[in-house]
Amino acid sequence: MSTSASISACAQSVRETCPLVHCITNYVTVEGCANAVLAVGGSPIMSDEPADVEDITSICDALVLNIGTLNARSIEGMKVAGARAASLGHAIVLDPVGAGASALRTKTACELLDTLPVTLVRGNMSEVKAIAGAAAATQGVDVNPEDAVTDMDAARRAAAFARDFAAKAGCVVAITGPIDIVADANRAFAVSNGTPLQGRITGSGCMLSAISGAYVARFAEEALEAALAAVVHMGVAGQRAEARMTEADGTGTFRTYLMDALSLLSGADLVRFARIEEL
Repeated sequence: MSTSASISACAQSVRETCPLVHCITNYVTVEGCANAVLAVGGSPIMSDEPADVEDITSICDALVLNIGTLNARSIEGMKVAGARAASLGHAIVLDPVGAGASALRTKTACELLDTLPVTLVRGNMSEVKAIAGAAAATQGVDVNPEDAVTDMDAARRAAAFARDFAAKAGCVVAITGPIDIVADANRAFAVSNGTPLQGRITGSGCMLSAISGAYVARFAEEALEAALAAVVHMGVAGQRAEARMTEADGTGTFRTYLMDALSLLSGADLVRFARIEEL
């Protein structure tokens, strides 16, 4: 199946099968994540209570672990849910928000990656470098400007790094930024969709990780294609949202338009507007 056909098939499958996605995610962005999963055709459920998560994960199709607002309870909940998802063979998405910014975040992300069969790691370059053990001066939860992938030369270097990390970690890697990189051990793609406005609202990355859970839930054996489809979906949605804006519109309006676009885009739309290059 071609890359375009895979993207369309993934998007259509999510809308037709409505995967249930358990998200242990950032308190700042939890509502946006839930609405984003609904918008692409999935069904979200949020729980981080250790006594609750094993049952919740058992009825779901995928698990998303986002370390954006860590505490002792949520860390334990992630470990319990992750172990249950692993035992059931469910897809697991890890979003290492702010890894490198604190010892706790880096340690937690690395422990989850080392002990769970993670399907997809989705983060910015600084975060992914931090958990890969490379030097990165992470600036909070935002990418260090020195790590940003802003041109195709940088994209090729990032693709080589991503393939290497994917091989060592045994998972797919999606590194998002001005140019997104999606890779497994053997193949890497650059995605040039999206808009800088997505970096001016809280949670666009968290939303992408959440919808990635819906995508990989149905295509765990083809996780590279599923992750690529999710990244394209978010990027094209951002561009469609920006195109609707007028001089009177700001970031609040953009956020609403982004959710509209996520909910309205079809598989055919993603293929039509995707800007993908295999590296």
